[in-house]
Amino acid sequence: MTGKTVFLTTALALGMATMATAQGQNCGSRTTVIERLAERYGESRQSIGMAPEGRVVEVFASLETGTWTITVTMPNGMTCLVASGQAFEHLEEPLQPTGIKS
Repeated sequence: MTGKTVFLTTALALGMATMATAQGQNCGSRTTVIERLAERYGESRQSIGMAPEGRVVEVFASLETGTWTITVTMPNGMTCLVASGQAFEHLEEPLQPTGIKS
């Protein structure tokens, strides 16, 4: 990835003002979070994965502007923003053989 990334910004915090704050993160219903990421930042889901304890990790990004957001959704449906930034690029890099250093 090129460019510097910027983690969780005040802009996202202010943009999600109606969401509850849990454990120092901006959180809300998954539907609300996804709608706001789409409406305000033009971001759509780019990847998804499972984390421990039934949590779902998703990366949302705008291919036009390069903004990105990482969310974690809890089993109860609460979604929290954990990181965001700029300069998103979609990469499909092959796995390098073991023992080769970049």
